[in-house]
Amino acid sequence: MFKVVLTGYMGSGKSTIGALLAQQLGCALVELDFEIEAAAGISIPTLFAEKGELAFRKLEHHSFEQWMQSPDSFVMSTGGGTPCYYNHHEWLQREHVYSVYLKGSVATLAQRLQSQKAQRPLIQNLPEAELEEYIAKHLFDRNYYYLQSRFIVPIDGKTPEEIVMEIRQWLAQKGV
Repeated sequence: MFKVVLTGYMGSGKSTIGALLAQQLGCALVELDFEIEAAAGISIPTLFAEKGELAFRKLEHHSFEQWMQSPDSFVMSTGGGTPCYYNHHEWLQREHVYSVYLKGSVATLAQRLQSQKAQRPLIQNLPEAELEEYIAKHLFDRNYYYLQSRFIVPIDGKTPEEIVMEIRQWLAQKGV
């Protein structure tokens, strides 16, 4: 039994990497955002707009803990803030949990997020000129939590396949 938990800022590729990795490992993919939407019965942007970030974080916490207590093996793509709330970062060090921080530079993340702003409630109303500063501040605030991950993979200039290969090599060293 193993749980691979992908952490990192929005735009770091957690969903893409998670899908490829789960396929290669032959296990389930848990998209935490999809779990939250299913529990809420509405999309995350609607949840933020109608009920606020606190309601989102409560559903995120419930979904995260439910999966982490499951006996199943899986790859989980978390939300960018997941490790930062409700002591979720402590799960990243537990036995049978193989946590991976997909670490991107501010420039890489800003470039990726620019075209996705409409789907990202935390940045959708942010002027383009302020995006890099916003990301830099968030990364500073969240770095402690992300660095609780057992493995750090720099993502700048790499293809999803190259990143998955690095993770697979690390997991193989751990016996997964």
